[in-house]
Order: sequence, then structure tokens, then C-alpha cells
Amino acid sequence: MFKKIFNALAAQPHIEPIKGEDEIKKLYRHWRIRMMYSTMIGYAAFYLVRKNFSMAMPSFLQEFGASKTDLGLVLSLFSVIYGVGKFFNGILADRANPRYFMAIGLILSGVTNLFFGLSTGMITIGVFWLFNAWFQAMGSPPCARILTHWYSPKELGTKYGIWNASHQVGGAGIMILAGYLIPNYGWRSAFYIPAILAILIGFYLINRLRDTPQSMGLPPIEEYRKEAKKHLDRDEDTAHSAREIFLKHILPNKTLWYLCFANFFVYIVRIGVLDWTPTYLIEAKGSKLSLAGFQVAGFEIAGIFGAIAAGWASDKIFKGRRGPVNLSCMALLTIFLFWFWKLPAGHPWLEATALIMVGFLVYGPQMLVAVAAADAASKKAAATAIGLTGTFGYLGSTVCGVGTGLLVDRFGWNGGFIFYVACSIAATLLFLLTWKAKAKTVE
Repeated sequence: MFKKIFNALAAQPHIEPIKGEDEIKKLYRHWRIRMMYSTMIGYAAFYLVRKNFSMAMPSFLQEFGASKTDLGLVLSLFSVIYGVGKFFNGILADRANPRYFMAIGLILSGVTNLFFGLSTGMITIGVFWLFNAWFQAMGSPPCARILTHWYSPKELGTKYGIWNASHQVGGAGIMILAGYLIPNYGWRSAFYIPAILAILIGFYLINRLRDTPQSMGLPPIEEYRKEAKKHLDRDEDTAHSAREIFLKHILPNKTLWYLCFANFFVYIVRIGVLDWTPTYLIEAKGSKLSLAGFQVAGFEIAGIFGAIAAGWASDKIFKGRRGPVNLSCMALLTIFLFWFWKLPAGHPWLEATALIMVGFLVYGPQMLVAVAAADAASKKAAATAIGLTGTFGYLGSTVCGVGTGLLVDRFGWNGGFIFYVACSIAATLLFLLTWKAKAKTVE
């Protein structure tokens, strides 16, 4: 029994190649579409049982007498565990079957949310939310494994941008759903209902997902799209040891480390706006919770188009170079973030417009960091590389959570926004160091 479970969870071996060009083309078309929509639905569901916390934060302040520093500490501890989990789960995902790896993480996250809804104080809230952090870290790495095996480097920016819409669909969905549930049914409903949805979608993923093309008898994606400069050995992208992945593809990779540090600052801005804007709009701008939910949903929805546009530009205009797009987005983001901060209260449409622009611009770099990491490390170590950049991103989120709480408690919201603008500038400068980087297969 345990052997069967282990074999199901492990990366699936390559099988005898399918013969016939027409059959290969038909199967590739079917499975590429299926992998894309399935991973998008699955990853959006992870957000349903993660960003509900942000919408419930005003309720925690009232019901439990928590301070912003208390909530910031919970957010920061979540980010620590999530960031570390992304790295270790990335190593596992490079050697695992994403069909089960992703589904198990989502189901367990849903179960944790059910327990979270039963919490009666900040201590139990904190404990269950930290368990949720580790299960949440099982979402992104298997998606990286799937995308880098089913889509080639010359199209990966655009395809990753399309997939990245799952962040915004899930994020906007929970903002609107929780914005309705909390005022009408209490904050606990914003955890129970998303939890049930997540568990059901987890079983859906088991039905929909598969491992690599070679595990289904198909050729490597580069061969199928005739983009390889040489014949690819069918064993070339089989699972490698964790030691080999880290020493050969990760540790000596300067571009990857530049991306890691840039992502640290990108996530401070992205998570800061996403987690703290509902509270900021209510306290500083006089918005109602339902209106704040729709305004932040606009931030998320704009990110869909921003990520797709950034991926397309990096593929088509810059021929696989992600650095110029990342730098341009962060430079413009700095301007719009400053504008959002300085807008006077009583202008909800201008606030929404500024948030839309911030969302459009921040989600390009947030997505392209992962693509650039996969380019730099190759698909043998894509999940590990993306997990490492994610670790740095959520170290930034850690600093953002408790840092924002402390700064706002001590200096007001001005202190928080000075922090965000400075981080945006730092990310812009770091992306300058990746200006010429691209995947080896398209050099």
C-alpha cells in the first residue's frame, strides 16, 4: 500500500514514445490546454483560503482587541513559514508528481481553514494560520514544474502571464466574496465557505492533472515545437538529486540571486498593498468594507492584464529578456504608488484608478521573476529556482507584515507608504542587473 502511494507521489517515469506526428500534435494540444486551465483553477483556489485573512483583519481588531502590530506579526510569521516552505516544497516538486502534490496541499489548506473558523482568540488564530502557511507553499512549485515542461522558453513568458491570472482571479474573488459574507454572516463564514470550495477543487485537480509530457509518451516540448538547437535526450530532464540541483543550477547562478533580492522588495510592495489596503481605505479614506473590497478587487483584476502584457512584451519585444520589462514596470509603479498615497480622502474613483495601475504594474514583475528564474536555472531545477525566489519574496512579506504594523502604529500611514516607495525603488535598481539575462535555449 505504502509503495503504491509513494509511486503515485513520485515523478512519473518516461514511457515508450507515441508514434505518429498527427497523434502527438492532437495529444499535445489537448493536454496543454487542460494543464493550463486546471492549474489556474487550482491556484486560484489556494487564494480563496489565504487572502480571506486580510478581509477579516478589521473584525479581529474589533472582536479580539488585537493591535495592528499583532496582526502584522501573524502575517510575518505566515510569510516566514510560507517562504521557507516554497523552497523546500520546490525541491520536492522537482521530483514529485504535481497531480497529487498540488491537490494534497489545497485539500489540507481547506481543512485548516475549517479549524481557523472555529478559533476563539488570537493565539489559536495564529497557530492555525501558520499551519496553513506550509500547505499554501505546496501550490506554486508544482505549477512551475507543469508549466516549464508543457511550454517552451520562447512562449513561457506569455503562458506564465496567462496562468498568473489565477492569482488575481482568486484574490479578487475572495475580496468580493468575503466583502459580502462578513457583514452579513460574520467573519467565520469567510473561512468555512472557501474551505469547502478548496477541498472540492483539490479532488478536481487529482482528476485533471498529469506529470511531464514524457511520462505520457510525448516528446519534450522543445522537440515538439522544433525550438531545440540539438536533439534532446529523453532522459535529459529527469529528476535530479537535491544536491545536484542546488550545487549545479542554483548556488553559482548570479542572475538567480539578483532576482531573489529584487523579489524581496517586489513582495513588500505587492503584499503590503494587498494585505493592508482594506484597513488603510477604511481608516484613512473613510471607505466602507464592501467598497474597499471592490477597490482591492480592481487592483487584483488589473494584475491579470499586467502580467499577460509583461509576459508578451518579454517574449515578443525583448525576445526572451525579462529584465527590461521588470525594470520599466517597477519604475512606473513607484510613481503610481506615490499618487495613491497622496490622494486626499473622498475620491473613491481616483483611489480605485491608482490601485488599478499599481496592480497592473506590480503583477508583471511578480510573475516574470518566476519566469526569469526558470530561464536561469533550466527546467531541471525550475521548481527549486522559483521556490527560492519565492522564499525571498516571502521574506519580504515577513518584513512587510510586522514592519508595516510597527510603522503605522508609530508613525501613521505615512510611515508605511514611505517604506513601500523606498522598496519599489530598490527593486527597480536590482532589476537593472538582470537587463541582458535570458534562457540558454534562446541565446
